[in-house]
Amino acid sequence: MVVCGDDGLAHRLAAELRGVYGEQVTLVVPPSRGQVRQPVVGRARAVSAALLDRVVNAAVNRSPGGEPAGPARVLEAAEATEAVLAEAGVDRAAALALVYDDDETNIRAALTARRLNPRLRLVLRLYNRRLGQHIEELLDQAAALATGRTGDTPAGFDASTTVLSDADTAAPALAATALAGTSKVVHADGLLLHAVERRPPRPGEVADPGLCTLALLSATSTDPAGADGSESSGAQGPQLLPDAAAVEAATGRGTVVLERVAYSGPSLPAGRAGVPPLGSLFSPRLRWSLAGLVGCVVALAVALTVVTGDHPLHATYVTLLDLFAINEPALSEPTGRQILQLLSGLIGLLLLPVLLAAVLEALGTFRTASALRKPPRGLGGHVVLLGLGKIGTRVLTRLRELHIPVVCVEADPEARGLATARRLRVPVVLGDVTQEGVLEAAKIHRAHALLALTSADTTNLEAVLYARSVRPDLRVVLRLYDDDFATAVYRTLRAAHPGALTRSRSVSHLAAPAFAGAMMGRQILGAIPVERRVLLFAAVEVGGHPQLRDRTVGEAFRPGSWRVLALDTSAPDERRRDEPGTEEPGTDRPPSGLVWDVPDTYVLRPGDRVVLAATRRGLAELLGRRGRERAEA
Repeated sequence: MVVCGDDGLAHRLAAELRGVYGEQVTLVVPPSRGQVRQPVVGRARAVSAALLDRVVNAAVNRSPGGEPAGPARVLEAAEATEAVLAEAGVDRAAALALVYDDDETNIRAALTARRLNPRLRLVLRLYNRRLGQHIEELLDQAAALATGRTGDTPAGFDASTTVLSDADTAAPALAATALAGTSKVVHADGLLLHAVERRPPRPGEVADPGLCTLALLSATSTDPAGADGSESSGAQGPQLLPDAAAVEAATGRGTVVLERVAYSGPSLPAGRAGVPPLGSLFSPRLRWSLAGLVGCVVALAVALTVVTGDHPLHATYVTLLDLFAINEPALSEPTGRQILQLLSGLIGLLLLPVLLAAVLEALGTFRTASALRKPPRGLGGHVVLLGLGKIGTRVLTRLRELHIPVVCVEADPEARGLATARRLRVPVVLGDVTQEGVLEAAKIHRAHALLALTSADTTNLEAVLYARSVRPDLRVVLRLYDDDFATAVYRTLRAAHPGALTRSRSVSHLAAPAFAGAMMGRQILGAIPVERRVLLFAAVEVGGHPQLRDRTVGEAFRPGSWRVLALDTSAPDERRRDEPGTEEPGTDRPPSGLVWDVPDTYVLRPGDRVVLAATRRGLAELLGRRGRERAEA
């Protein structure tokens, strides 16, 4: 396996492949930051960069679970050129992951790697979704032509190309944490899997198990000074996929249960930046004024029909002529007709300022459409989102899809997420969050939650500490890379503010299992964070997995490793791709052939396809070579 990247995701992915899947990995990274130091702006970013240096260097030599792993081959190179890829052994590798932060760099390296090894399994990190779809098709077609593959895929051949985005993987979990604090949402087969974190039941209460219990929270979760359990927490940490006996024996521990499955629904319409919706062109007062004038015209037309006996269409036409003062004076007409003409002229005089106000207001709306909105007065119950980079932009879109009010804070006036904020008409405060008055401008004292998602751990921590000083009970979610640092921060914040909800998340920790699964030839449907651990959802063909084949669902359940949640009973050629939006709109029923809440007595056949929840090591055992060999033996 070869991994090429320039940030923490590359190191986390390499550690995942070595420590969890037991694969030999060659890691291609830029020259050491200790020798070639990139310019860093600001004191907080400099401290964070130094922290990242220590973390990623340690990650090369240890697995995510803290157990020693075999040494990885580290190759330092500024770019993944053809010579560098050849030296890394791409021509002999089974899979290559390109996780540079720049889309163009990943595409250029992928084209070169496909030429060096047409049978290589490629995994790309791309932020641009539409471009990713085209690149995936292009590289798959190039592999088919280079190997002469036509028609059916030969046995053992897997030169697939998978395009993933760490932002898309982490955004649902981050948005859900900020929204309700305990809700967790996973997209799987076009559906939404809703999991909820529940507090320990009080004496005399019986906890609702939901559809199934996915995890038991750490034993220290009720202790204000307890740690947010991670992979290395041991028996005190969270327990994933427990059996019924473990759930019954766990007293005083919170749980994460699968609550319901629902239709995912359409995504937020793309729209065009700088073009406001038609309803926002005019203020409500102006719209009511126009509606009143239209009502007066209709009333005058009806009155004219009654007085003169004209046809309604002709009466409306005459009324409009009187309204715009282009009709002949009704000198010889009856008194009623003359009165109606005078009233029409008076309404016409009132119409002129209303039309002028409408034109000026529309011009002003178009003029300010490209400008950033400011938080309105009286705003409250919103989410303050700190950082509009790749991750923050995806989280912002997700929050707006859920109709959650958001105020963004961004220090860079050229940040990529500002265009999205303009399109979605989200208020933005430009300024450094470490400066006094910036969070106040975002109405932090009346906010529901703070999402600190910048790439600098210390900046996120500083913003959270300042926000907590303003409002001690504020719900906060921090983006922190290092597990040890996150544990210390979490423990201190909980001890200082035991009544407030605090969560720490690592984007690379959430995304690395999906990238590793793609390198092993499996698609990870989604992931939910359980404290600092990750629970994965994957679609697996039963055939080829002796741990599942010819076993009942109850027998296939392995506590702490994997659990079958759903069964796809449709024929292989009828199965649809695991993408949202493939269902029939307007229904809450799952796609045809997908059965949830499968009986424990159902026997899994080789042709079946199942959706299962799995731990990282459980999925590695199920999909990896070692796990299959152990099961066959």
